[in-house]
This record gives sequence, C-alpha cells and structure tokens, in this order.
Amino acid sequence: MRAVVLDRDATLIDLVRDEETGTICTAFHPSQLRLLTGVVDGLRVLQAHRFVLAIATNQPGPAKGYYSVEAVKKTNDALVAILASEGVVISEVAACCHHPVGAPSGDASLTFDCDCRKPKPGMLHALQASLGFDLATSWIVGDSTGDMLAGQAAGMRTGLIFADNRCELCPLRAGVSALQKRVMPDVHGATLLEVAEQIVALG
Repeated sequence: MRAVVLDRDATLIDLVRDEETGTICTAFHPSQLRLLTGVVDGLRVLQAHRFVLAIATNQPGPAKGYYSVEAVKKTNDALVAILASEGVVISEVAACCHHPVGAPSGDASLTFDCDCRKPKPGMLHALQASLGFDLATSWIVGDSTGDMLAGQAAGMRTGLIFADNRCELCPLRAGVSALQKRVMPDVHGATLLEVAEQIVALG
C-alpha cells in the first residue's frame, strides 16, 4: 500500500488573512476553509492511482492559547467532509497541537518538545502504523522545509508545493534552487496538481 501524506495549511487550504489588521493565521473554524487551486484535481489524480491519502498537520494554536484542540478537530473534520463531497477520501488526519515553548495563555499540558511536531517524523510513523502503508514508496507533500525533513526522517519521498507568489518574508522566497541539499524535495510544483502528476509519473 502506498500513501501520500499531505500537510494542511498552504498545501490544501489557504491561510486566513485579516484585511483590517493585516495578520495572517491558519484556519481554526470551518467557515475559514478555502481549498487552494489544483487541490481537488491533484487529490483525484493520486486517488485514481491507488494512493491512500492522509493529512499530517502542525497546529500549535492550542499550546499558544489562540484556540482550542476542539476547534482544530472541528476544522479538520470539516475539511475531510469538504473533500469527501468532491469524491476524495482522506483516510486519517494526524494533528500535533504541541509546541516546545507555548505561551502563558496556552494549554500547559501541550507545551513540551514532542516527537510528533514536524520536522520530526512522529505523525508520519503514527499514520503508517495505523494505515499500514509502505514508507519507502509513499510520499509527504507540503509547503515547508519542515515537511521535507519529516518525510526524509521517516524514509519517505517528498514533494514541495512552491507557489511563485510567496511573500517577501518567506524563507523559500528565493526559489527551490536556493534550498540546502539536505531539504531538496524529490519533486516540486506551484500547485498540488503539478506535484501529483509528477508523483504519478515516477510510479
């Protein structure tokens, strides 16, 4: 069994932008979910080629006091339901709500250096144990070097979503060619559909 494990924010769904304050954050309510261009088509391509689909997402908001673990679960469940309505099956979602530092207003029980927060491979190992896929022939797809490092640590192949409209503060703004060799993805593209087509072509 082969799988593609997907990051959530800026891979499947857009970030949330507050026009009044200029702040950018991750979605923490179902009403904030906006699928990115190419996501549904990309997932359909992978599913048609018999890849099991799962999600692994860092969600430190509860540890920082931004929102609750329940809000994370409700939002993730809503995303799975939206994709299901498009004919895409997400077999499992793993969410790490921990953070090594946290914040005074956060949940202290979630503030520690865990083994699951990417770039560590804990969530990938947990998904593999639950779903039974082969790590060596499976993929992780995400938008950050943390996703790439987690996949490499788990012995998976890696795909990077690298849109050309990243803001000037993004550490990946200079392009994929500027990445250090240790985090170079196996494939990369501007949309999930582009990455999915490359994954399928590699077999």
